[in-house]
Amino acid sequence: PLGKQKNTTANMSISDSNVETWKIKRLIKNLEKLRGNGTSMISLLLSPRDAIAKVQGMLAEEFGTAVNIKSRTNRQAVLTAITSAKERLKLYTKTPPNGLVIYVGTVIGEDNSEKKYCIDFEPFRPLNTFKYICDNKFYTEPLFELLENDEVFGFVIVDGNGCLFGTLQGNTRKILQQITVSLPKKHGRGGQSAPRFGRIREEKRHNYVRKVAELTTQHFITDDKPNVKGIVLAGSANFKNDLSSSDLFDKRLAETVIKIVDVSYGGENGFSQAISLAEDALSNVKFVEEKNLISKYFEEIALDTGMIVFGVEDTLHSMEIGALELLMCFENLEINRYEIRNPQTEEIVIYNLNKDQEKDPKYFKDPKTGIDLDVVKCAPLSEWL
Repeated sequence: PLGKQKNTTANMSISDSNVETWKIKRLIKNLEKLRGNGTSMISLLLSPRDAIAKVQGMLAEEFGTAVNIKSRTNRQAVLTAITSAKERLKLYTKTPPNGLVIYVGTVIGEDNSEKKYCIDFEPFRPLNTFKYICDNKFYTEPLFELLENDEVFGFVIVDGNGCLFGTLQGNTRKILQQITVSLPKKHGRGGQSAPRFGRIREEKRHNYVRKVAELTTQHFITDDKPNVKGIVLAGSANFKNDLSSSDLFDKRLAETVIKIVDVSYGGENGFSQAISLAEDALSNVKFVEEKNLISKYFEEIALDTGMIVFGVEDTLHSMEIGALELLMCFENLEINRYEIRNPQTEEIVIYNLNKDQEKDPKYFKDPKTGIDLDVVKCAPLSEWL
């Protein structure tokens, strides 16, 4: 873990989403390791549209069918798993807004012993499917859908004929508003009227850019902060560049512009073309975001600001005293957090141990008396964080 001392308030919504994504990744990794005998492992996934009562009825029918399984051991395991699933469903009066995921069954441990496994949770994004599967492993494919990038990107397609405001989320695009405009063309005739027409034309172009800038703020700012991950400006004329460089363009949004592209069309056709041309920028946003975080960290080190801590113990100490603004943690951190109790004194000590340290008996014996210490709790440090 790496830490940066507190300075400003972090964007918790993005942080929370990243944490939830990590939790699902970790869960999938753990679920895919589990195996059972026969078809004793049940995967039950409900979409928000699936009624609890209807699913309970289906499980009752499955229970009746499972009674006929010939293998006594497998029959008993399946009946136990179905009963556990029904009991878990009873904890919910109705399906949660994002659906419901239940995994129950008898799994085989590393020492070949059988253990009952049961977990239920509401996913942090809506499930779009109903699945009921009995197998010797858990069905995790729908969970991968939760990991798909569903960040929202804003699009402004602007030219001399009008402007379109839209969003792209995954594969779903949405048009927020379209406006049309009639701007005067360049005045080709000479005489005293030419400068006047030129001023009128520039004034109308300026007013148009102002209008587009105001609508961009209206669509892409909520509660004084951007509601999109990034903005793509597109168009066939110079209006997109004029908008980007204009003082009228909201500075909060100017910082989120990830690409400016030339398109041959306006309106919906221009929207489609802009999505294709900006594809590389959209996919690189998360990579660039993480790269900038690391760059900022090393910049603090180079400047020797004293605002950086690293290593497990120093980072956790800074977190405990409330001095961290940002904590960065390696996704596959192999350190476990132990709560160890002395059975004689009842004193509890916390150790954060890596794989090699876990093999060292000094952490699990009292150095004075030599008695074995009790492990009260052990969990991956990243999960505890």
